[in-house]
This record gives sequence, C-alpha cells and structure tokens, in this order.
Amino acid sequence: MKADILRKKFLEFFKNKKHRIVESDSLVPKDDPTVLFTPAGMNQFKKEFLGFDSGFKRAATSQRCLRTDDLDKVGKTTGHHTFFEMLGNFSFGDYFKREAISWAWEFLTKELKINPDKLWVSVYKDDDEAYGIWLNEVKVPSKKIVKLGDKENFWPSEAKEKGPNGPCGPCSEIFYDFGKETGCGEAVCDPSCSCGRFVEIWNLVFTQFNRKEGGRLEPLPNKNIDTGMGLERLAAIMQGVPNNFKTDLFIPLVKEIQKSTENRAQRTEELTNAVADHIRAVVFSVYDGVLPSNEGRGYVIRKIIRKSCLALRAMGIKKPFFYKLVPVLAEIMAEPYPDLMLRKEDISEVVLSEEKSFIAVLNTSEALLKEKFLPFFKNQDPEKTGKLAFQLHDTYGMPLELTIDWLKKNGILFSQQAFDRELEIQKTRSKNQSTMKGDVFAIKELDYGVKETKFSGYKKFLLNSEILKVYQENSEVKKLSLGESGVIILKETPFYPEAGGQVADTGFIKKGKNVFEVLDTKKSGKVILHIGRVKSGSFKKKDLAQAEINLERRLSIARNHTATHLLQAALRKVLGQHVQQQGSLVSDSRLRFDFTHFKDVSDEELSRIEEFVNEYVMNNLKVDTGSMALKEAKKTGALAFFGEKYGSKVRIVSVGNLSKEFCGGTHLGQTGQIGLFKILQESSVASNVRRIEATTGIFAYRKVKEEEVVLSDVSKLLNTGLQNITQEVERRSLHIKELEKQLNAQKLSSVRNSLDDLIKDAKNVNGKLLITKVFEDVNMELLRKNIDLLKEKSRNTVIALASVNQGKVLLVMGVTNDLCDKGIDAGMLIREVSGFIGGSGGGRKDFAQAGGSKPENLEQAFGKLREII
Repeated sequence: MKADILRKKFLEFFKNKKHRIVESDSLVPKDDPTVLFTPAGMNQFKKEFLGFDSGFKRAATSQRCLRTDDLDKVGKTTGHHTFFEMLGNFSFGDYFKREAISWAWEFLTKELKINPDKLWVSVYKDDDEAYGIWLNEVKVPSKKIVKLGDKENFWPSEAKEKGPNGPCGPCSEIFYDFGKETGCGEAVCDPSCSCGRFVEIWNLVFTQFNRKEGGRLEPLPNKNIDTGMGLERLAAIMQGVPNNFKTDLFIPLVKEIQKSTENRAQRTEELTNAVADHIRAVVFSVYDGVLPSNEGRGYVIRKIIRKSCLALRAMGIKKPFFYKLVPVLAEIMAEPYPDLMLRKEDISEVVLSEEKSFIAVLNTSEALLKEKFLPFFKNQDPEKTGKLAFQLHDTYGMPLELTIDWLKKNGILFSQQAFDRELEIQKTRSKNQSTMKGDVFAIKELDYGVKETKFSGYKKFLLNSEILKVYQENSEVKKLSLGESGVIILKETPFYPEAGGQVADTGFIKKGKNVFEVLDTKKSGKVILHIGRVKSGSFKKKDLAQAEINLERRLSIARNHTATHLLQAALRKVLGQHVQQQGSLVSDSRLRFDFTHFKDVSDEELSRIEEFVNEYVMNNLKVDTGSMALKEAKKTGALAFFGEKYGSKVRIVSVGNLSKEFCGGTHLGQTGQIGLFKILQESSVASNVRRIEATTGIFAYRKVKEEEVVLSDVSKLLNTGLQNITQEVERRSLHIKELEKQLNAQKLSSVRNSLDDLIKDAKNVNGKLLITKVFEDVNMELLRKNIDLLKEKSRNTVIALASVNQGKVLLVMGVTNDLCDKGIDAGMLIREVSGFIGGSGGGRKDFAQAGGSKPENLEQAFGKLREII
C-alpha cells in the first residue's frame, strides 16, 4: 500500500470519528521558542491542550517534522530520519484512553488489515487502566503486553524525575513484530529488546497529570490525548520491507543517486540512504522559508547540505548533484504538496547555490588550512589544533580526514580527544535546540476570560461597543483613571491588531468627555487588546464607549500594504517566479519587503520594478477581498507567506488579474489611491534574501521633493542646469583623476630618487637586509610600485613600506625571490605584524598588504618584523 494511500486512509478514518482534519503546520513553529523546528504533531495544538477553544475538541493531522538530535545515525539504521511525517490524532478534554486505544487497534487491524498476531503493545508500569483496556476490551493476550518504566513509557521521558514541569502522562506503544528470524534470536524477546525484531508503530500519550516543582503530579481537570505514528515506518510495514528506505517514499531518490554514482565500489547503502533522507529535510525547510545561513535554523540546513555533499563526494560525485534530487522529491510528494511542484526550480536554485559554495571551499582547502594552522608550524599545540580542526569542520564543513591528512603532511600535532570534546559540546547544544526547553507548554498569553473580540475594522472605522474587561499590568482592575496606562478589551472593535507584518491601529476610545488614547493594539489568541493611557475621566467594565481609529494613519498603512502586494507582483515579473516573501513590515510611513533572490538586484532591474508598480497604481486596479477554505484557496494559486500559520479559512486579497495573496491586513479599494510609489533602498539581509524599502503617497511625494532640493543645490554648486549635472560631474571627475595622476607621478619620481638611499640604509638582520620606510599620504598602487622597484634593485632583502593618512595606515611587504626560495613568506610576515597597526592582512610569498587604524604603532610592527627575521 503506497504512502499516499496510507496518509489518506488515516485522515479519512479519523474524519469519520468526528475529528477536524487540520493542515500540517510549518516546520518553523510560530510563536514557540521552545523548539527550533517542529518535532511532533502536537506542537501546533499547545493552546488547545491548555484549554483554548479553537472550535474543535478532536483533531487529526499528517504533520511534517524535523529532528536533528540523531543526525549521525541517519542512513546507518533502517528507521532514523531528519525529516518525517507524523500521523496523529488528538483530543482536547474530550475522549481518553478507551477510545484512543480501541481506535488505534481498529485502524491497524480492520482498516489496514494488519494481522493482530504481528502486534505487541507496551504500557506504563503503573497504568493499570490502559493495561486493563488492552487485555479485557481489545483482547490482546497478556504475554503480548509489556510493562515499561519512566524512560520508555512516560511522556516527556523521565519527566517525573527530571522535568520539565507542565502537562505529562503515561503512554502506550504499539509494536510490529518482524518475527523470530529477525533480531537477537533469543527465546525470550519482546519490545523491551533493542535487537530490531520489534519496531514501534504508534505512540499513544495519555496527558492526565500536571507536573509541579519537586516532581509532584496533580491530575489535570481536562485529560488529553496526543498520538504519533511515523508514516515512513508504517509504509515499510505495509509494503512488506524491513527498511524505510526501501519504500515508495525513498526508492526514486535512492535510484537517482545510484544511477549517478560514478564508482560502484565507492557507493554504499549507508551514504545513499543518508543523502536520500537529507534532501527531504532540506527541501521542506526551504519550502517553509528556512534558507541556509550561519545561525539558527539556517545553520542546521547548511550543515545538512554540506553533510550530503561530503557523502556524495565519498561516492565519487564531486560536482553539484544534490540539487538534482529536488524535482525527484517533488514528484514523490506531489499529492500532499502539489505546490512543491511549482516551487521545485526555486528550491533547486537555493540548494545549488549552497552546493557550489561548499564545493569551492573543499577545492581551496589547501589555502584555508594553511592560513588557519599557520601559527602551529613553529609552536606546536595539539589541544588547540584539535579545537581548530573542529571549528573548521563545524563552520566550513571541512572533513576531519582531510584536515588530519594535511596536518600529518605538514608535521603539525593534533589531539583527537580535543576534537571529540568540542564535537560532544556541539551535539549537546544541537540536541538542546531541537528538544523542549522550560515548561512543556510555556506560553506567554494570559487568559483574559473573554472568548473573542469581534473585529469589524475592514469596513468600520468608528463604532459603539461595550467594555468587557479592563487590565493594568496583567491584572484585571475595576477601572482605569486619569493618567493611568492599561488595557481595554471591547466586545467589538475597528482597531486592527499588529499582525502579518502590519503595524497596529491607533486612535481613541471615548465615553462622553472621558478619553482613552489607544497607542498600540495587540492580539492574544482571539482577544484584541487596546493598549494606551487615560487622557481624561475614567473607564470601567460594562461601560458603553465609542471606538475610533486614526483614519488618516490607517489609510497610509493601507497604501503601503496594497503597494507591498504590487511590489511582489513586479518582483516576480522582473526577477522571476522564484521570488517568495520572507518577511515584511508595513507601517504608515514606509514598507519593507524581504524576498528570495540569488544575486544582487541591478539598478536597471530596480528601476523597472519601481516603474511597473507605478504603472499598476496608475491603472487604478480594483482590490477585492474574500474568504474561503484553505484547501480551496491553495488551488487558486494564491501566494502565501511561508512563515505564517493559517487557519482552516483564509482571507484572499486580489488586485485585478495581477496579484492574489493570503492576507489578513487592511487594504485600499483601488490601486490609484496609492498615489505614488518610491523605492528608498535595496540591500542584502541574509544569504539569498534581499530587502526593498519603499514608501507611498504623501511620504513618497516628500521624498521626491527632498531629492529635488538636493539636485537643485548640486546644480547651483556646479553652476550648471539640472539636465547637465551628470555630464558636469563626469567632466570634473575626469579632471580630478588627471590631477591625481600627475600628483602620483610626481610622488613616484620623488620616491624613485630616494630608492638608492633606502637600499643604502638597509639594516642587516641575521644575514638578511631589511628596508623599512614610512611615507605620508601615498596610495596602495604607489607603495606596490616601490616594492617592485626595490626588489628589482635588491637581493637577500625583506621590504616593509607604510603610508599614513588621516589616522589610517597602509602597510605593504615584499620579499626578494632568493629569500622566497629559502622559505621566507611575505604573507606570513604581514599576518604576524598587522595586529600591531590595528588591522589584518595577507598575500603571496613575494608580496603582501595590510590596512589598519593605529599608525602610531608602526615602529612596534617593524620591531616585530626584525625579531621574526
């Protein structure tokens, strides 16, 4: 049975059991700092587990998950993965153990028709209730029910003793028995044995306790169910294979890797499986907006890509190849993720770019290793070289074997123990990042005792509403008086809370002469909070008040928000369909839009983008909004921000036939209301992520006027008309360059005349000549020419020339060829002394250069140079 059918059967089964089928959440958990990536199906339901009413008490999902704590085991075992899909059913204070157990058994044995004789179960050692249900109601023989302890059958594992605090409880697992011929072969073998005969299929967690400090367990008033079943393992069982990598989820990837491996002798099942696993983690991370970088989630993805490149290299594939697996995976996952087919080329570009960068590092490893280990040629320190080897492995992905070979070749001692210690520290850090921190259900939102606030701000800007609650410093109060700051919760409001990159509305809540100024608006769950200060009078619960937003500010925000949609359309038209939103800020005065793109945006492209947006503005296109089911909305091709979590119903904002996006923000009715769109700046904010900052309306007009004033001032200074400014600046620049050229020629002539004196004044240091000289205001080109001239006239000489200008110093070094042959290296020398001048440098054996900010230390630098020689 194919994985697509299994996924569908699972969701249909629980739909028939009155469960809400919820879309998989992103791999990037929203508003959840306890984990780096989504590690389980329950993560998106934390609020529901805490009692927040989302309109359903039962849910089922097929959640995409990513875990990195067992990264080194991936490929070596039959069932470890970084990326996997977790099938899960959940109850929030509704059904409990009896239903969870009986439905799990029914799905496996009746729906999938797995032979009950092949199934075993485990229960927590003290959970007599679960044991009784399995034995007496489901009729599992007692010999096939195994009682296990806190580590195996309590969630979180060992929570009673070690924490964390929060909801927890016993669990019951269902195992598949591959038979006596598999595993240890012992007569007494059950799911507590790790021989491989028994594979866990499904884990049923019964969240019935709340752990307090000291390990005290209190019964929860509402008991919850949280289950998880790995689709990959289930597919292996249903397809009759003992290895997840032999299922239809992996076979096309494995075959593609095998087909492309140059040397069959180098190909290993372990490496092939690891690469097939890793492409899934990388593709779905990029799909969810995570791009390779040097920190956080991006670092994890970069590390996985580099690990895959090394595996492919070990199998003889030394050119970029990993990216070629993206369309293969898109085909495999086409049914649950049809939009992945549309984005496969963009994701391939990201992976290819990262592959190329890493392969370049590997191809230039000789130079990198020489630069990093230079200090240890003379001063051996195995402990430090071990730590540095790990840093190269961790930061650049440099294979340890390659580093060790190079160190041996160059006679540098290395401590494997130091490397291993650093590796363990990093593993612990990585594990901590991908597992829960603090309380299990750490959540900052208060329970305000209000179900929800009705938001009417799309159409109403002024309305009357009842005050439901008044808060001050997170505590409910009877009233807010003159001068006091606090929070007012209304039954209905026109105020838009900060969300989706759009800033909050401001304005006033009034009751006769009583005035509360709303300075900010936030959302907590479904409750809208009006944050501000009482300007006059007082406000209390049950007061009837008038809520009025700052309409002029709201319109400015709407101009920028609608313009953001036009900007994305223009970007995709000019740069390509790979452009995807990575973040945004929409305020009243400006907008900021971050997007994926793999190179700099040229001035010409930027000009075209701005022109297209203004063209869309002038066309006065109609802006329409509407709501529809998330599944239907995806079929329309509407663009989504991949860092955002969407509910079962979504709001779509359409601009003519030009743009269609998921968006909950406030917009104009026609694009013509934007007036004018002006780009302020374009920049890079991360690897493969660009940023455009722009403004609209009166703010754009003011910016244009500012630039006109600057141009007018420049025109007057140059004594020429506006239309001739460019030509006049070019003419004067050429004139200045000519004058600089003449000045440099004079300086060179002057220095040339003193070369013989420099050679004559050279100091003999340990049988070698050393020339040092400091010039005033001489550029790098001139210093370089003097080095070349001195080398032509000298032998057995080291030359160090410096130039000082306005607190900055340039330093160049040259070594004559005869000394280069004896092993004296200008690059090494300048690295040793550049620290004295407050800078750094490098170069070749015969020439090197550096810059710094401490010219006063030049004599110390020259002294260090004499000492080294």
